[in-house]
Amino acid sequence: MLKGISHIVCMLLLLLFGPFGYAQKSPLVKVSVDRNQILIGEPIHLSLEADLPSEMRGGLILPDSIPHFEFIEKGGIDSSETAGMKTFRQQLTITSFDSGTVVFPPIALLANNKKYHSDSIRISVGYRPFDPKQDYHDIRDIIQIENPYIVYVKWAVIGLTAVSIFLFIYFSSLKVPDAEQPRKSVPKLTPFEEAMKALEELKKQNLPESGQTKLFYTRLNDILRWFVLRKLQILSMEKTNEELILQLRQLRMAPEQFSKLAEALRMSDFVKFAKYLPVRSDNEKNYEVIESSVHILNEMDQM
Repeated sequence: MLKGISHIVCMLLLLLFGPFGYAQKSPLVKVSVDRNQILIGEPIHLSLEADLPSEMRGGLILPDSIPHFEFIEKGGIDSSETAGMKTFRQQLTITSFDSGTVVFPPIALLANNKKYHSDSIRISVGYRPFDPKQDYHDIRDIIQIENPYIVYVKWAVIGLTAVSIFLFIYFSSLKVPDAEQPRKSVPKLTPFEEAMKALEELKKQNLPESGQTKLFYTRLNDILRWFVLRKLQILSMEKTNEELILQLRQLRMAPEQFSKLAEALRMSDFVKFAKYLPVRSDNEKNYEVIESSVHILNEMDQM
């Protein structure tokens, strides 16, 4: 009696709660390929399909790279929803360059932060079978490919040659102008003439009167130095005035004239380096000393 009652209760429970149990479906992801055996480098079309209850959030997780496989093309993800289930589909094109049996790993479906994986797929990758009946083809020699621009190079050379010949004939036909008459050489001034001309020009400039006393003594000093260099071959331009005085002492000038010349050279240093401002009479006196010294040194060289 009790057994019969318990059997009836179980049947009632199955009838009441059975539909709810069957209605609840768990997430599912499937992977399929169009073929499981390929040659190296041949494409494989792979299909991904995932079912996810509508109340769950998630999606397919496809890695960027898969060991032993290369992605050729990744199609977009299509989604649809029917009877409380969301379905995701994606088409992939892959290939492999590793010979042997390689395994395409499971693809994950993320649903409410939980992963559900598909089954793995074994794919056989091999070489094209060798047919001993086929003719043997040896490795070909390197084929020389003709440069397509070589024709333009030939015409460019011909064109440049023609232009060169034309220019040669044209310029050869031009009359060669008569040679220019040689210019009359201007007689070069002697050291004495050059010094006297420079002194005359310096005197006309009236530099001390315009406040340029330092420039006046600098040019007066340089006129004497350049004359001594040209006339007496003394490297006066590279020496100080004191060193120049020592060398002029060896020329045996008259003591009075030499003393005046040495005083004029030292006065030049005072003006240039000590900012000494001599009076007008001193400027005229030193100018006359340099002018007379040029005369004396020129006469001494001619004796």
